[in-house]
Amino acid sequence: MRDAWRLCVGTFTALPTQPPSHVGARTWGGAMLLAPLTVVPAAAGWVGLALLTTHALLPYAVAAVLALVVTALLSRAMHLDGLADLADGLTSGHDPERSLEVMRRGNTGPAGAAALVLVLGLDAACLAALLSDSRGTVLAVTALVASRLAPAVCARRGIPAARPTGLGHGVAGTVTRRSLVGVVSVVSLGAATVAAVVAAATGDESSWWTMPLGAAVVALAGASGAATTRRHAVRRLGGVTGDVIGAAMEIGLAAALVVASVAHAAM
Repeated sequence: MRDAWRLCVGTFTALPTQPPSHVGARTWGGAMLLAPLTVVPAAAGWVGLALLTTHALLPYAVAAVLALVVTALLSRAMHLDGLADLADGLTSGHDPERSLEVMRRGNTGPAGAAALVLVLGLDAACLAALLSDSRGTVLAVTALVASRLAPAVCARRGIPAARPTGLGHGVAGTVTRRSLVGVVSVVSLGAATVAAVVAAATGDESSWWTMPLGAAVVALAGASGAATTRRHAVRRLGGVTGDVIGAAMEIGLAAALVVASVAHAAM
């Protein structure tokens, strides 16, 4: 577990950590399953920004953009880079080998730039609505945590790597189906529990059951967004890569935030 945690933090965050003493399939699998825990610093930042907005110390739109800035800084914007690279690769119109070569270059083309603008704009619009009260903040943080289910979703057993090297090769097939179902269940139930506590603390009886249900649905939406991205990438590229995992995180976050915004408006 210690090696898996070190590998997880070193892979998905910019936080300093010691390198693992041993890296194997089991270590990679553990790191993928632990990924949701890496958002704790960013989640704390989101809660802090929400407190500022609720006390009229910060405009909602500014808080939303700052929340995305904090998240990008804590992850070295690696996930955004993956989103841009995957968009360029999938829209290049070439065979899998050529598409992978386009993704490997690292420069951002028109499709990648458009994907970044659209996804970040959607995220910011959703967060501007969510970071306005405690209920919305719970749903927003749930979406953030759920987006980090993407590494486990992409590393599920039976999903091949698109390349013989790289992050995708290291993690491919390292997470069992049972483990994946387990971590998705833990995140969903954990989000529902936190939402129930917040609903009870606010004394709003009308949200005692809608809040937990909404949080669980948001968590599942994040996992579904990641799974959809992985499925499309595997069909087009023949497997997963590090860029696919990063893109799955960002698309999972966007999907979960949209569902969170709808749930928040309905409460």
